[in-house]
Amino acid sequence: MAGEEARVARVRAKVAQQPAAPGAAGDVAGLLRRVCVVAAADLRAFGVGTHVLSKGGVHGFSVASNLVGQQIEDLQVTIGEGASTEALSSRRPVLQPDLVGGDAARWPIYSAAIHDYGVRAVFAFPLQVGAILLGVFDVFRAAPGMLSEDELAQALTFAEVAVMTLLDGHDASADGLAEAMAHRTVVFQAQGMVMVQLGVSPEVALVRLRARAYADGRPLTEVAQDVLSRRLRFDKRYP
Repeated sequence: MAGEEARVARVRAKVAQQPAAPGAAGDVAGLLRRVCVVAAADLRAFGVGTHVLSKGGVHGFSVASNLVGQQIEDLQVTIGEGASTEALSSRRPVLQPDLVGGDAARWPIYSAAIHDYGVRAVFAFPLQVGAILLGVFDVFRAAPGMLSEDELAQALTFAEVAVMTLLDGHDASADGLAEAMAHRTVVFQAQGMVMVQLGVSPEVALVRLRARAYADGRPLTEVAQDVLSRRLRFDKRYP
C-alpha cells in the first residue's frame, strides 16, 4: 500500500506542475487533460484519453492529451464499439497489444478506424469506485506490443489519479483560504468517523466519502457534514 500511495503522490505532483490549457485552468476537464498529457509522456504513448460518464451512465464528455487522442475518444462514442466500450461494459481492463491481430477483429470498425490514425495498440482501464462507474482511461500506442509490468502499474496509477480528479471535482467550489481550511477540517473529522465505523485506513475512508458524494451528486463537504451530524453512517447500521 505504501508503494502505491507513493506512486499516486508522484503522479499528482507531476500533474500539478503541468501547465494548464488556455481557458481550462481549474475545471475538472482541464485537470483531467493535464493527467492525460503527463500519462502520455510517462507511458511513451501516441495519446491518452479519458471518457467520463454522466450521472445516468451515458456519455458525459471526453478529454485527451492531444488532438488525435481526442478524435479517437470521440470516435468510440460515435461507432459504439472498441476497447473503451468493452472496458465500460465488462468493468475490467481491456489490453489489446496488437490491433492487427485476431483478437482485435471483434471491433472491425473501431480497429480499422484507429489503425488509420496510426494507433497499433490500445489499453483501456475502467474508472470506478466500488459499484460506481465513472468512465474509462485509454492509452494508445503507435507500435504493437504489451505494456511492461512497470508500465501497466503506472497506467493503473494514472487511472487512479483520474478517479481522484473526478471525485475531487465535486468539492472544488470553495473560495478563499479560510473557507477551504474549514471545509478540509470537516472532511478530516468525517474521515475519522468513517474509519471507526468501517475499521478501514484513512485512505479507504476518504475514498468511501468521495464515492458517496459522487453517487449523490453532492459536494464532499455536505456528505462529510452529514456524517458529523449522525445523519449518515457507512457501517452495516446504515442502509
